Amino acid sequence: MNLFESMINPSKNLLPKHGIVNFYGKILSLKESNKYFSHLLKEVNWKNDQAIIYGKKIITKRMVAWYGDKPFKYRYSNTIKTALPWIDKLKELKHLVEQKTNETYNSCLLNLYHNGEEGMAWHSDAEKDLKQNGAIASLSFGVERKFCFKHKCDKQVISLNLAHGSLLIMKDVTQTYWLHRLPPSKKIKEIRINLTFRTIVES
Repeated sequence: MNLFESMINPSKNLLPKHGIVNFYGKILSLKESNKYFSHLLKEVNWKNDQAIIYGKKIITKRMVAWYGDKPFKYRYSNTIKTALPWIDKLKELKHLVEQKTNETYNSCLLNLYHNGEEGMAWHSDAEKDLKQNGAIASLSFGVERKFCFKHKCDKQVISLNLAHGSLLIMKDVTQTYWLHRLPPSKKIKEIRINLTFRTIVES
């Protein structure tokens, strides 16, 4: 299933079952999106991501950053990250996303993809540090990329394009029943930045 700009309805659930995904389309003007994209490139403390797979440390080309209300610990891919204090532009975007989605968030994981050859494999955001069935809001900047969902049981796939300044939210039992990914594309040569606002629950 492909979705087009003219069909965007933020109240519509894009998933046919077992979860809720709402797509808001572009929530910022082109000028605003360009401004935030530039600030995020320069001001975010980007670092290459790390993962430990079968006991071996892997350094990815993709870069990441982790910010939050507190120095939250976040565990994924067998590594632990400690949240940095919010920078001003990121906090502005958090408030905007909270207003749009009528949800609250206390942290944000950012990903920087240098080109289309960098992507994300099928996975679900179900780490124990995250609020169970909590909302995860995904805000995109830079080059438009395809984003896909796949049901864990019947393998049904839902796809859409995430454009510069667009917002998507995943909530309810989405992470339990669906995987998602950012597929690679050799045709894409530009940068994409993705912000995923989420809620960490302290033990």
